[in-house]
Amino acid sequence: MFSGLEHLWQNVLDFAFFYPLVMAYVWMTGALLYYFRYECRRADYRQPPVLPEYPLVSILVPCYNEAAHAETTLRALADLHYPNFEVLAVNDGSTDRTGDILNDLARQLPRLRVVHLAANQGKALALKSGALAARGEFLVCIDGDALLDHYAVTWIMEHFLRNPRVGAVTGNPRIRTRSTLLGRIQVGEFSAIVGLLKRAQRVYGRVFTVSGVICAFRRRALHQVGYWREDTLTEDIDISWRLQLRHWDVRFEPRALCWVLMPETLVGLFRQRLRWAVGGAEALKRYFRPLWRWKSRRMWGIGAEYLFSLVWSYAMLAMLAAGLLDFVSGHPAVPRLSPRWPALMLGLTCLLQFAVSLFIDRRYDHGSWKSWFSLIWYPLFIGT
Repeated sequence: MFSGLEHLWQNVLDFAFFYPLVMAYVWMTGALLYYFRYECRRADYRQPPVLPEYPLVSILVPCYNEAAHAETTLRALADLHYPNFEVLAVNDGSTDRTGDILNDLARQLPRLRVVHLAANQGKALALKSGALAARGEFLVCIDGDALLDHYAVTWIMEHFLRNPRVGAVTGNPRIRTRSTLLGRIQVGEFSAIVGLLKRAQRVYGRVFTVSGVICAFRRRALHQVGYWREDTLTEDIDISWRLQLRHWDVRFEPRALCWVLMPETLVGLFRQRLRWAVGGAEALKRYFRPLWRWKSRRMWGIGAEYLFSLVWSYAMLAMLAAGLLDFVSGHPAVPRLSPRWPALMLGLTCLLQFAVSLFIDRRYDHGSWKSWFSLIWYPLFIGT
């Protein structure tokens, strides 16, 4: 019996180390295929495409206590290089001066309209309120503290106009906060986790989620799935799954840049990632049955990958518990927790994944490569 438990534990160890190792090369391969197929051939990536038409685009900006950032965000939108757009700022029951600031800006910026909600209802309802008040068929959604690139809307609209089955387009968020080691690590992490994975997912099948900080939707697609749900923790993951389960296509546009603020404290970062993890689990639980139907087979990849990720998380939790048991007992109660050569290979692969992602994103974020020298700490934190 003891021999069987030891064999089972060794399998847990092997899975914990080799699953992220294998998936890293799967993601890197897919991202490089996407890059060489869709990105590197376009030498004019800094110049937006000339569109056959420029339909009205409504830009939704939900704001909750954004007095410190709302003016900067909305004035940046006023300078967009797109000829036909409106901006709707949704004051989601803010308790600071956000409402007054938005009203002042509405008098100065002719494209801006303000929607005031009496009480804080959450981002999902704020977006839905803005969508119902919008005049455009195409909705671009950004956070109240984000800065949208001048040409982002044009790059996004190219996808909608090319293919009527495109229901959503997610942009390329780039980190603004780089004053701390944690901020610089997130620069590389967003390239390796957000940009790299979305490129690979587009090659292999479906996109796990749009980026809540910069995404765009076709109103008809949103209406068909019932807009954003208010009873979910991550409305961006939920809406992405519902759209794709109804056979709408979700695209990734790396040239649609949006500069965002991210937590620069471990507590803030932990809360954000916990929210993402719980939101993903909610989506998997809610849509588990329709996910595995034959007509949803293009989503099987992201469904299976997320299931394996959950198993891997519990494997890492078991390793942590075993390590604590070793520490308390004073002698190894289980086989060695950190095989030397797999751990070394995993660390080197992690750095390689960061290097590949920063190489791909270098043309959009010229200084991002500098963060690679800070990323030496990332596998150390993960390994512990």
